[in-house]
Amino acid sequence: MKILVTGGSGYLGLHVRRFFNADDFSRRSHLDVLNPLDAALVEDYDAVIHLAAHLDKDPAAAEKCFRTNLDGTANLLRHMQPNSVFIYASTKDVYGSHADAYREVPETCSTEYNGQSALEWSKLMAERYVEYYARERGFRSCIFRLSNVYARPSDDNEAGFVTYYVESVKYGEPIQLPLDGKPVRDILHVDDFSRACRAFIDSSITHGLYNLGGGIKNSATLRDLIDTIARIIQCEAVIDTETHLLAPVPVNYISDITRAREELAWQPSIEMEEGLQSVL
Repeated sequence: MKILVTGGSGYLGLHVRRFFNADDFSRRSHLDVLNPLDAALVEDYDAVIHLAAHLDKDPAAAEKCFRTNLDGTANLLRHMQPNSVFIYASTKDVYGSHADAYREVPETCSTEYNGQSALEWSKLMAERYVEYYARERGFRSCIFRLSNVYARPSDDNEAGFVTYYVESVKYGEPIQLPLDGKPVRDILHVDDFSRACRAFIDSSITHGLYNLGGGIKNSATLRDLIDTIARIIQCEAVIDTETHLLAPVPVNYISDITRAREELAWQPSIEMEEGLQSVL
């Protein structure tokens, strides 16, 4: 099976591509989702894992978010072949503060607009594109609303917050925390994300929508997460107590992964401590 990973040279994409021995579609390989001629290359693949996106919550980046995340995704979708597979990496942040109503957030959580940035809104709108083109062109589609997927750092890639914490603890750099580190997050190792992609590819499901994260067994407050990293590394974390960050939205988020477990027979196989040790 020929698999293509868009954003395959990025923070997560590099590891997903290696997991599948897949080809790379990224600007580093001189390919751009906004170029329709480049996008036509997906016609040659059995499965496309679409990670490429413009990830910037700054209001000044709104136009670029909508253009890249909507127009770029549509360019790919228009060239997908019947019976192929398209996996779209969306985000838990489409729920915004609605997610705070749940201990474990299900796919039925509201996505009504309540202040989400253009990044989240563009991701949510692109989900509709995926659903439309999958039905119109006859290919299988999967939308993963990802929680916090983490991986080993790589050159020239901005790391996610878990890797940032690991690197900061390792090198004794001060860590800034919102709400004294009380917010809760679940975390998912990139290899478990890749296994979820494989589970959908190997399934007979035509269209799927799943919240995907570490779930309650792989969740912790931000402060507890840092303390766990410090214990593994055997050093003391340096916490910046002077800088006060805005509260994250939502304050607490844990993915309800019941649907993915039941429909894909998937669940995280890498527990938090094992995963953190793997990115040291």
